[in-house]
Amino acid sequence: MAAPPKKAFPLRLDPALHAAVERSAAGDLRSVNAQVECLLREALARRGVKLAPPDRRKRGRPPTEQED
Repeated sequence: MAAPPKKAFPLRLDPALHAAVERSAAGDLRSVNAQVECLLREALARRGVKLAPPDRRKRGRPPTEQED
């Protein structure tokens, strides 16, 4: 079963804030987008908002189809 597509939207950030998120993302080996999502989840958890865990995409090559 495929996961529902992620919601895309424009986000305007102060350049200094973006630079800080970019540095944080690099330190955690994440993209800026993944870092923003992680930071939002952490902030919501601190406020007591419960979310379902994120869908983890399988990494690597998809399995090849074998013909009989």
